Amino acid sequence: MNVIRQPRVYLVGRQQVDSGALDRFLADHETAWSTDTDIGAEQLCEMAGRLCYLSFGKGRKSNAEYMGNIIDSAHGSVLEHAVWNFVIVGVSRSFTHELVRHRAGFGYSQLSQRYVDETAADFIEPDCIADDPELHAVWLESVRQSHAAYVRLVDGLSLKFADEPDRTLRRKLARQAARSVLPNATETKIFVTANARALRHFIEARANEHAEVEIRRVAVMILRLLQAEAPNIFGDYEIVGRPDGTEVARTAHRKV
Repeated sequence: MNVIRQPRVYLVGRQQVDSGALDRFLADHETAWSTDTDIGAEQLCEMAGRLCYLSFGKGRKSNAEYMGNIIDSAHGSVLEHAVWNFVIVGVSRSFTHELVRHRAGFGYSQLSQRYVDETAADFIEPDCIADDPELHAVWLESVRQSHAAYVRLVDGLSLKFADEPDRTLRRKLARQAARSVLPNATETKIFVTANARALRHFIEARANEHAEVEIRRVAVMILRLLQAEAPNIFGDYEIVGRPDGTEVARTAHRKV
């Protein structure tokens, strides 16, 4: 049994612009447009915004200037066209219970405890418990007992369903019942797809001092990835350290 105290976030997918289709659209409408960013998400958001006013080739020249005006004017619907895919691991079931409350603009695929064997599960320990030897001992004892009960239940339920000829179904029946004793601290993995507007809302809701520490840490990690990935969309956020060693994110452009 391993104890994990640091999540990991992988940015595994991003958009690409079909330049041929874009050129055909511009030619069909007898207009021309170019932008100075090679980031697909930033290009698509600018294109969407310009389509609203048929302002191709007019007005603001740089993508940074254009997106800055979009964010400043809270034209948030334009940001819904930028989409990224993440894999988040080393997080607890408590974390994902909070994460999946973010519905609009998000899609999720999470590790299934009905199919995946948790007899070798890892667990997530909160820092405030880990840094206190007495509390850590209480936490560790509880997790070990819960995990041992899960293992015994899987073994017993496997015998109970031994007459089921379908091996996969037999395992699922045992694991889906035994998982009821696993704690919220059980490590999980989740695939997340979200658009820029939804991600901004997530960051503002979860990367602040009022959010739970684990989800705040992940929100700041995602923000750092996105600031490197699409600075013209997420560059208005500032990451600030707190006296307790955690970090929060702030922006003057909330609820875009």
